[in-house]
Amino acid sequence: MDALPPYEFAFPGPLRDKLVAAVLSGAKTSTTGLFRAYEVEGEALPRVGARFAVVDSEERPVAVVEITDVRVLPLGEVDLEHAVDEGEGYASVAQWRAAHERFWNGEELRGFLKDPGFVVEDDTLVVAERFRVVPYNS
Repeated sequence: MDALPPYEFAFPGPLRDKLVAAVLSGAKTSTTGLFRAYEVEGEALPRVGARFAVVDSEERPVAVVEITDVRVLPLGEVDLEHAVDEGEGYASVAQWRAAHERFWNGEELRGFLKDPGFVVEDDTLVVAERFRVVPYNS
């Protein structure tokens, strides 16, 4: 697992711990990131079939996931199926979006983006990923 690139949810802390627990329970099979974050890091988008080590808040690998789908789309086009599959109990896209906007418009992410005035809008590009947990040795 140590040879795999890390798969990080949110920033280390309570939110990451909650998301990792949802992955481990099988409730979380999708995630959404800002396309802009990939640009800021100079990181390529994940590709279908790629495997990553999910890391906890202590940066310890706790699971291996394999990417099964990657879509880049405007925030306003995220559908209910994707929102529900994020495993956080969302019953509507509006609930999902409100929670994500709080995170994406937060100071920590704005600092990461080096843009204190960053605000997401309907046309903000996001990366919608689907994944599955796989046994480490498969």
